Amino acid sequence: MSDEPRRREAAGTDRPAFVRPQPLIVPPGVPAGPPPGDPAGRPPGDRTAAAGPADAGWRDRTPTVESARRPFLPRAVPPPPTGPPTWDGPPPVAPRPVGGDLLAQLRRISGRMSIRLRLTLTYGALFFLAGALLLAVIWFFVGRSIYDSWPPPPFRLDQMPAEYAADFGEAWAAFRYDTVTAARAHLVTRSLMALAGVGILALIVGYFVADRALRPIQKITATARRLSGTSLAHERIGLQGPDDEIKELADTFDAMLTRLNRAFDAQRRFVDNASHELRTPLAINRTVLEVAVSDPGASEDLRVLGRTLLGTNARNEQLIEGLLLLARSERELAVRKPVDLREVGQTVVEQHVAYAAENGVAVHTDLRAAPVMGDPVLLERLVANLLENAVKHNVAESGEAWLRTGMVDGTPVVQVANTGQHVPAYEVDDLFEPFRRLNSDRVESARGAGLGLSIVRAVVRAHGGTVSAVPREGGGLVMTVRLPAR
Repeated sequence: MSDEPRRREAAGTDRPAFVRPQPLIVPPGVPAGPPPGDPAGRPPGDRTAAAGPADAGWRDRTPTVESARRPFLPRAVPPPPTGPPTWDGPPPVAPRPVGGDLLAQLRRISGRMSIRLRLTLTYGALFFLAGALLLAVIWFFVGRSIYDSWPPPPFRLDQMPAEYAADFGEAWAAFRYDTVTAARAHLVTRSLMALAGVGILALIVGYFVADRALRPIQKITATARRLSGTSLAHERIGLQGPDDEIKELADTFDAMLTRLNRAFDAQRRFVDNASHELRTPLAINRTVLEVAVSDPGASEDLRVLGRTLLGTNARNEQLIEGLLLLARSERELAVRKPVDLREVGQTVVEQHVAYAAENGVAVHTDLRAAPVMGDPVLLERLVANLLENAVKHNVAESGEAWLRTGMVDGTPVVQVANTGQHVPAYEVDDLFEPFRRLNSDRVESARGAGLGLSIVRAVVRAHGGTVSAVPREGGGLVMTVRLPAR
């Protein structure tokens, strides 16, 4: 058969038209001859024998091309892993179940509701339950009452023929049953409508009843929020009413406030007594040492020993002053006055110019108005501690410190930055703890008592503000204090 008839024959079918026979690709190791049982070399299912003798042996006349690929073999299953498991991160989050226990879901929903809403829903549920129970009782008694009070037939059935009497009796009983059913249906329909309307009204009333029941709790909460160290002595809840559980809670809270007031009074008395009892001996020691050092007849060894003891005495005085100031600053503010942080910054800089010059530190200022409400003495100590810390922990020569005050997004801000040694970020928060120093322990106190930043944090918290510190690029720290606006 020529190529042209093949093209015409394949044109009317979906099979592709091959112009010439294609070579057979046989994997290596397989003989290229005809398969067993087929002398013509045709594959199974070949129907070319019917086309004529010209196409009977076309595969024999075509050279077989061997494939360079390896024969297909089934992939072996890899062996199971051995040895300890390898950590590759946290396990994946388990998907949340679509369904679940309905009771558990209701408990989770109720746990997110307020107690007022839960009381309201409880009142409404009890009302609907009582209304449904009452409706069921009325439904039963209405049907029973109609059934029992149904009149007899208007005439005697024994005077009628038997077949008519039976039919009339059945009709009269069916009429009674239909009447009872219709009365009950009308009763249920109208009662459900009334129950829904009154139920909504009950929910509204229940909300206000719950608010009324929780009003003593609200009073206790408001009193607890309003209390401070200065109002503990005279402010109590003083709840009036019957001796129930809520009044017992309020009385217990008042008794706790009384005990707290006694503890605060004891602390204040201790601070005042310690302030007097600890300062007086140190002041006497300082006076005696100064007199001994200034004596013209004192030897040089005695003078050196006196100056050493004077330095030790000064550090003790500084430590005691810091502890007392820390104790006072951690209490509630007793004085609140309008203060401008710009004026506080100017005063602190004037007081520390000589100290900065002795340490070779240049102080740069950018002071702008920043009004706040607070204790002027504590705010001045706050800024002074920040500046002293910036000067003290600076480079040996050509150090710099910056003091800035102003308003940022409506918030008064004080910022102090300095040059100095590198401070690791993970050690910054520890610097605000008492007696903590960078790269030192509590014994090395020649440069300070380690209370400066602790006092800063206590003063900031007493004023309701925040303080943060971040390492400065190139060394040093950047301290930022944010206080509430006036």
